[in-house]
Amino acid sequence: MLLLQLSLLAPLVSAAWGQQDYYYYSHQDYGQDDQWVNLFRQGFNFQCPHGQVVVAVRSAFSKKEGSDRQWNYACMPTPHGLGELTECWWEEINRAGTEWYQTCSNNGLVAGFQSQYFEAVLDREWQFYCCRYSRRCQYACWLTQEYPGHYGEDVDMVLYSYGYYIRGAQTTFSGVERDRQW
Repeated sequence: MLLLQLSLLAPLVSAAWGQQDYYYYSHQDYGQDDQWVNLFRQGFNFQCPHGQVVVAVRSAFSKKEGSDRQWNYACMPTPHGLGELTECWWEEINRAGTEWYQTCSNNGLVAGFQSQYFEAVLDREWQFYCCRYSRRCQYACWLTQEYPGHYGEDVDMVLYSYGYYIRGAQTTFSGVERDRQW
């Protein structure tokens, strides 16, 4: 698992190794103008356009806004070597206030997120939108380093090499900091 900046505090991510096509992704292509997919303490549903997957995650934390984060994502088309998009689905919900680990089932790649904020826990629940392609993606998954490195820090994670994909995430939640690391 290679990058997937979701939630707050200690998120680790998984990536999949795919075809060796390369696409150089520019930060200015993705949300550096502070466009967010959510407002603080609000739910959101983000899905990449048909045939694209998530390749970048950006997040900003605010203690005064309910210890919540705003999120921004970037998508890019998958290489022709993966074949045609065959199906997409929502995985199980990962509950707020808990640690969890999830990868897309059925050899899927992450193509979106859905999240709802819970005031009682000062945390979010998460659900992954996964898509599968007609040719099986060759992959070896591994966890990235924690994003953010410390609770309360901003997240800026980009897959710079085309052929690497987000397959899921592992995350921890701190009841003291009210944040997540991925």
